Amino acid sequence: MKLVKRPEIEGFLKSPPRDVIACLIYGKDRGQVLERGQALAQKIVPDIKDPFNVSLLTDTDIDADPARLEDELTAQSLMGGRRLVRLKFFSEKASLDKQVAAALKAHAAGELNRDAFFLIEAGGLGGDSAVRKLADADKAVASIACYEDETGDVVRMARETLAQNEVALTPDAMDMFASRLPKERGVARQEIERLCLFIGPGSRRTIDDKELQDFLGVEPDASLFDAALQAFGAKMAPAQAGLRRAFAEGEAGVDAVRALNAHLVKLRLIQAQVAKGIDAKQATRAAGVFWKQEAEFLRQARAWSDFHLDPLSKELIETDKTCKSTGMPDLLIAERLYMSIAGRARRLGL
Repeated sequence: MKLVKRPEIEGFLKSPPRDVIACLIYGKDRGQVLERGQALAQKIVPDIKDPFNVSLLTDTDIDADPARLEDELTAQSLMGGRRLVRLKFFSEKASLDKQVAAALKAHAAGELNRDAFFLIEAGGLGGDSAVRKLADADKAVASIACYEDETGDVVRMARETLAQNEVALTPDAMDMFASRLPKERGVARQEIERLCLFIGPGSRRTIDDKELQDFLGVEPDASLFDAALQAFGAKMAPAQAGLRRAFAEGEAGVDAVRALNAHLVKLRLIQAQVAKGIDAKQATRAAGVFWKQEAEFLRQARAWSDFHLDPLSKELIETDKTCKSTGMPDLLIAERLYMSIAGRARRLGL
């Protein structure tokens, strides 16, 4: 059962019918796939981390043990209630696609445990995918494709997130902010959340385009970009030298912090593009990386995972505020952060 229009997709995610016992969510925008999958999973079971009622599988699990998927779909809940079998399926193997399709067909026909909901979160499945064909056609299965967000979708997501944090942008500021956001939902949402931290969650503030410019900043001098590249690459001495050269040229601590943030955003964009299956070099170009720096950016993108980038993103916001408000020497604050990042990069093996 193919769901195409936004209202029917949102309606399904909020209240999935009991007669639909499986759902395929797929597309190249992995952030949107995972976000919708998370929303649906939370409607199926009270606790998506419950080991008794939730089974989380990957394509690697299925490849290693072909019987595993049907076993999980057949199993009954140990504690009573509905079970959730959640499959992260980002493999391009045709044999695995057919294997998952066979399990999905048996489940949709009621041959396995009908109290189990089968959720498949997949990559950009082609028209020849057996899983996609079955999900599109079977009434017991919902099929949802995820495409890159249009500008209106990005604005809607930004407004909703800002409202949840009790902050807002003026219309002109929203137009400016939306024009700077990437279309990949996962990266866009991280930038929106970063903006909320900048304004101050719960502050009920509305900022205009001039105040927003303080958040967006202007592109700092090339010396700072080079210093940020060296810091994220664990090259402490060159990073420090580039940073001090930029300071000698008149750059401020806040400019240095923004250079780090610009670098972090490029790493996230590369990771998002590669996750979609886009060629690595094309991913770096899409992120605006100079061709001579492609290899280094890719090396860093492989090492800096979300586990390390997420807390750093928040730290950059706090450091930016510290540089502006505490009266402490902003150049020293920025230099300390650069050295800290270089040290972390070294521990990551860079």
